[in-house]
Amino acid sequence: MFKGSMVAIITPFKGPQKEVDYETLEYLIEWHIQNGTNVIVACGTTGESPTLSFEEHTKVVDFVVKKVRGRIPVIAGTGTNSTQESIYLTNEAKKSKADAALVIAPYYNKPTQNGLIEHFTAISKETGGFPIIAYNVPSRTVINIEPKTLAEIVKRNPNVIGVKEASGNIKQCMDILEFVDKPDFLLISGDDGINLPILKIGGVGSISVTANLVPKDVSDMINSYLNGDVKRAEQLDRKLQILNRALFLETNPIPIKKAMEIAGIIKDGSLRLPLTELTPPNVEKLKEAMRAYGLIS
Repeated sequence: MFKGSMVAIITPFKGPQKEVDYETLEYLIEWHIQNGTNVIVACGTTGESPTLSFEEHTKVVDFVVKKVRGRIPVIAGTGTNSTQESIYLTNEAKKSKADAALVIAPYYNKPTQNGLIEHFTAISKETGGFPIIAYNVPSRTVINIEPKTLAEIVKRNPNVIGVKEASGNIKQCMDILEFVDKPDFLLISGDDGINLPILKIGGVGSISVTANLVPKDVSDMINSYLNGDVKRAEQLDRKLQILNRALFLETNPIPIKKAMEIAGIIKDGSLRLPLTELTPPNVEKLKEAMRAYGLIS
């Protein structure tokens, strides 16, 4: 169910109060489905989940599930640095009939590896075995989910079906596939720059930022590889690197929202504080990359 191009969809805002723009969100959902996106991930990092209230968070997930109407799977970002809050958001996603939860390693409070095991175990127990994809992104959380820790989490909690791996460490990804004793465990890339290398060692797809801007191209690259057309996947990946670099000139999702605005996909690329607008020099670098890619003239 969870493979291919999985877009970490933005949460569009509008107006001086930066309210959630549900009209634009609905448009983006349809656009992604038409352009071959295989899975939508709502309220992830790219969706600015840290700045959404619990009410907004649950409403966005519910909205996405209802508008998708079962045509493709929906994963809800539900992780926080509080185990109890993560349980609450995961149960809300379950009520909304999302297909799985994406649960990030707790940030800021820096748990031990044992603390990570207990965190995921508590969420699994209190949400009735709802499918969970762990999310490892040490650059944001400070703590790394070590491969042997992940193996223990999966051993204790069979409903932990995969990991979004964004450590940037290919050896760690290889260790995960070696240590996790679950044949159908899902290794998912969380770093667009190394989507293809992760596929080549056994990954099943990517939870992608770049797919917000060029959904068809990201889908074509990943699914070409999964369908055995390695040469086409390599050609598409080389071109996509132009965007993959530019979309991380500043903290995600600052560049992707600006790029979507420049490309005319959305009208308003505004963000909520503490994220701020892309700086003018980086706007020019972003435009240069988009021209090189052929997105704008």
